[in-house]
Amino acid sequence: MKKILLFILLSPLFLQAQKTIIHCGKLIDVKALTVLNNMSIIVEGKKIVAVQSGYVDGTKADQIINLKNKTVMPGLIDMHVHLESETNPNAYLDRFTKNPGDVAYQALVNAKKNLMAGFTTVRDLGGTHVVISLRNAINKGAVDGPRIFTAGVSIGTTGGHADDSNGLNETFKKDLGPADGVINGVEDAAKAVRQRYKEGSDLIKITATGGVLSYAKDGMGAQFTLEEVKAIVQTAKDYGYKVAAHAHGAEGMKRAVLGGVSSIEHGTYMTQEVMDLMKERGTYFVPTVIAGRSVADSALIPNYYPEMVKKKALEIGPVIQSTFGKAYKAGVKIAFGTDAGVFGHGKNAREFELMHEAGMPALEAIRSATLNAADLLGQSDKLGTIEPGKAADIIAVEGNPAESIQSMSKVKFVMRDGTVYKNN
Repeated sequence: MKKILLFILLSPLFLQAQKTIIHCGKLIDVKALTVLNNMSIIVEGKKIVAVQSGYVDGTKADQIINLKNKTVMPGLIDMHVHLESETNPNAYLDRFTKNPGDVAYQALVNAKKNLMAGFTTVRDLGGTHVVISLRNAINKGAVDGPRIFTAGVSIGTTGGHADDSNGLNETFKKDLGPADGVINGVEDAAKAVRQRYKEGSDLIKITATGGVLSYAKDGMGAQFTLEEVKAIVQTAKDYGYKVAAHAHGAEGMKRAVLGGVSSIEHGTYMTQEVMDLMKERGTYFVPTVIAGRSVADSALIPNYYPEMVKKKALEIGPVIQSTFGKAYKAGVKIAFGTDAGVFGHGKNAREFELMHEAGMPALEAIRSATLNAADLLGQSDKLGTIEPGKAADIIAVEGNPAESIQSMSKVKFVMRDGTVYKNN
């Protein structure tokens, strides 16, 4: 018996690691912005080990995945999601009726929706500690979901967009501090960043201006001093963090860029001056066009939002798409992000259509959700392209997005880290 077992262990078939070979009818090269025909991707474990022209046969031990009638590309990256929530007319009551467990289960469902839509990596920009736990569970393989990079609790100022006590009565209104993500002054700013580090966040998110959905009248005004932004960015840099800045108004955007943030989120009223600054400093723009469109649509539904929020949604929402078009034409670096949660999770690919509608070619839009997004994440060595040594994050869609951008909503195959989660 021992001799038989030894023979099996030493046999060439056993020693040869099983590979997964994906036959791609079309393969998008996001670096060259071209579509290649009849290609093979070879995966071992969690990594891509080769990309070859033609359809490679492999051995009897290898698994062949036939995507000859599909268009294959790197797993998509959404740089702005909120996994803990999803828009609904009762959203402003949810924080009083839902327990952390309820939020956690909802976040798990939302995460799975993003993965099934082809988004193998997401950047969660603001919530509670739930998403940190969800990230850890996904990383351990305990539950299915996309790779998550999370900011944890957002950082704002007293009364600002990230102050969760806005709009509450005197019983619930509190003077929140850095532990809650609310700061006033440079010492608070540094402490809030260190608190996010202590909690296990992957990056920092600040609310540099007012926002649309917060219960506060101003959606555009600057809400940090330049010194506060610099204190946050410097402390973040000390801890190896990048900083994303929610911003609608130009002054708050300008301070955020001058302060050294890595990205501007939304950017509704971005001026030419801000665009020039962003180009000069290499700051990314994450436009979330679909979020603007969605909140404006929801505001037309009676009683969907409080009146104060409805007014902002109707004013700010429709502007983002045209701003994105101007920023793209001006040469500002673009990374894909949707603000999923403001609209239904899993519908993220609609952003590609709106970006294309505003003037961005289809393959460039896809590059913004792969190569560019990986660069902004600081993960270019692992994600964003289909190349040897990269993570085996691979998706396939029905049709050819270069000819019809609507194909991005027809995801038929999803692989993350070499594991197939969807194969229709």
